[in-house]
Amino acid sequence: MISGKYTRYLYLILSLLAGAISMHSHSAQAQTIVFGVAPGPYSDMIKFAIKPGLERKNYQVKIMEFSDYVQPNLALANGSIDVNLFQHLPYLKKFSADKGLKLSPLINVPTAGLGLYSKEVKSLDELKQGDVVTLSNDPTNLARGIRFLASLGLVTLKGDIDATKATERDIGGNPRGLVFKPLEAAQLPRTLDSSAASLVNGNFAIASGLKLSDAIALETLDEEIKNVVAVRTDDLNKPFVADIKTTIESPEFAAVIQDPQYIFRDFQKPLWLQKKLGQE
Repeated sequence: MISGKYTRYLYLILSLLAGAISMHSHSAQAQTIVFGVAPGPYSDMIKFAIKPGLERKNYQVKIMEFSDYVQPNLALANGSIDVNLFQHLPYLKKFSADKGLKLSPLINVPTAGLGLYSKEVKSLDELKQGDVVTLSNDPTNLARGIRFLASLGLVTLKGDIDATKATERDIGGNPRGLVFKPLEAAQLPRTLDSSAASLVNGNFAIASGLKLSDAIALETLDEEIKNVVAVRTDDLNKPFVADIKTTIESPEFAAVIQDPQYIFRDFQKPLWLQKKLGQE
């Protein structure tokens, strides 16, 4: 018979072994990273260009899609998601400041720019007096849209204004007599049946079935307007955030972006990726 003393030793050893096995099993479990996106192509960018690399690093990746440009940042701030990909840096900064959120950019990615789309006209020259042009009503994208209209020669801006904060009230010249109607960005593709033209953000254009090549004109993106991956500021130094960044900087990510079977090849690439691909 085994004495009570040896029984206690045996029980202790078995308990320690069970604990060690449990700890190993827990550490081997994949950490889940939840990405938030708005409608459009960025869920596919995560699925095909980012997720495989993170899975190789023993992460599980989930994607949560939101219907607008508001909820992805609120969800990130409250911990419902871990990271989002849908916005440019000026929008992130303003939204975070307005809402008192501690969110930070991690890295920017290839981006589908703003486009002027129409079912009525095929060129800028066909726009005429009284034609309605719809555009995004959130402050950063409204200013962006007005700057784009100015670059096309459809409007001129008043002097001595901050063009990054421009609204329709800052339009000094409107030689064609166009009527500008700011609306929520997600609604813009639907206005093509009732307006002469619409300035549609790339993600919503693609989500609605439009092609970038359908646009009468496409915006040339400044570096700060290319979409960023955003995380909570408190998470910036965490390993999973570093792993997201290295995955996006990897040759495998670049290969998917360049693959002609995906729409990303037509997106405007951030400077860091242009350098990697020798496309500066």
